[in-house]
Amino acid sequence: MFTGLIAELGKVDNLKKEKDSYRLTVSAQKIPPQLQRGESIAVNGACLTVTEFSSEKFTVDVMPETARRTTIGTLEKGDKVNLERTLHLSDGLDGHIVSGHIDGVGTISKVVPEGIARVVTITTPPELLRYIIVKGSIAIDGISLTVTAVTQTGFSVSLIPLTVEDTTLGFKNIGAKVNLETDIIGKYVEKMLENKELEKPSSLTKKALLENGFI
Repeated sequence: MFTGLIAELGKVDNLKKEKDSYRLTVSAQKIPPQLQRGESIAVNGACLTVTEFSSEKFTVDVMPETARRTTIGTLEKGDKVNLERTLHLSDGLDGHIVSGHIDGVGTISKVVPEGIARVVTITTPPELLRYIIVKGSIAIDGISLTVTAVTQTGFSVSLIPLTVEDTTLGFKNIGAKVNLETDIIGKYVEKMLENKELEKPSSLTKKALLENGFI
């Protein structure tokens, strides 16, 4: 589990395609020395497993499902990526609950300055928009952000200068693709409501108990 607070910007050292999968190597300064083999790490919001690491870089495997649902397969050597280690019990939950399981990909359609902030609008697949609400949480390339507006085609977020400076959203332009993870709570609530509607009425009624001699 993650919080959406980016710890460091890494740089793609190598992306090797193997059939429908990839092996991604990322170089960074702070995170690699802290890693362990088998540990999860979020790369642009996608939860991946560390297979190798050194003091300056780490390698993760990207399975076909991840390649289909994220922008990981389009990365090139030298690209910067958002990095976050998993949440530990002693850490504070300063962002929101982020699973690292990307729901889909959006496209930056507008970038507008507003005072000290930068408002970014993202065109979003309709199947994801149902989970996005104003003032709700959204993870964009793994960054925990608050939704400021929602339309029929997308949503907007407002970036503070620190987010612009320390994450990939600071240099991504109109037309750039971003990984999206919607708030996990909404998805669980929807599933439970669907199951509730499908439940058949119980046949254990007072009338049935009377007819069968139980009461």
